Amino acid sequence: MSDVFTCEVQVRWGDSDRLGHVNNTRYAEYMQEARIQFLTSKLAAHGGRPGYVVVRKMSIEFLKPVTDRSGPLNVEIFTTHVGTSSFTVRHVVRDNTGAECASGDALMVGFDTVSEKSRPLADSERLVLEAALVPA
Repeated sequence: MSDVFTCEVQVRWGDSDRLGHVNNTRYAEYMQEARIQFLTSKLAAHGGRPGYVVVRKMSIEFLKPVTDRSGPLNVEIFTTHVGTSSFTVRHVVRDNTGAECASGDALMVGFDTVSEKSRPLADSERLVLEAALVPA
């Protein structure tokens, strides 16, 4: 069975407009925050730390508005693909009632900051990502 990671993300005062609706760009920030927590905590548990990764492509499906009263949000994270140097992370954003507000996929690529090219995923990264794998 896969290891689905869940973290809590706060809806911040500055995230919403005057009507109390969260701006759609903030969903990507919530997903990024959850993804960083996922990679950092899971790799630390295996004695590693995340190498550099970059977002190659991201898509978000907006299903239900998030408002000032929707938080705290829960973001579920799992992987749907693990390749040699890339992996795909699925994010599911739920409000404080458990209703799904958005889902999104991020294609992440291991990145070498010296050569500025892709790099193979480390064994510790692969171990964590494969444990969280839920085939699409």
